[in-house]
Amino acid sequence: MSDFLDRLQHKYAYVAIGEFKPGCFSEARQLYEKAVSTYSEGFKGAYLLQEPGSDRGIAIILWENPGDMDSHVTPAYAEALERISHLFAEPPTTGFYEVCSELGLPGIIGLPGLLG
Repeated sequence: MSDFLDRLQHKYAYVAIGEFKPGCFSEARQLYEKAVSTYSEGFKGAYLLQEPGSDRGIAIILWENPGDMDSHVTPAYAEALERISHLFAEPPTTGFYEVCSELGLPGIIGLPGLLG
């Protein structure tokens, strides 16, 4: 029964949609990976998506519960965010969502090479 109840618990996703200044996506990616690599407890994985041929992208960071994200604000994380903020063409649109469905995805998803 415990396994069944565990399956009913949903993850939460922090989503940021934005556009970087021309030619800055690669640098932003490195800083994103640096910030995400500082996460531990409650962190369930991350994606960074780039629209082909552009500097537009979507970052998705998965958490066990909404409070976990706030507990990961470390000096290294704050430094990475400060360095990435000037790369945006304009501030990104952000939101926090409950993951309602996960079909065909492994239990923990993340960026290749980043989490292990």
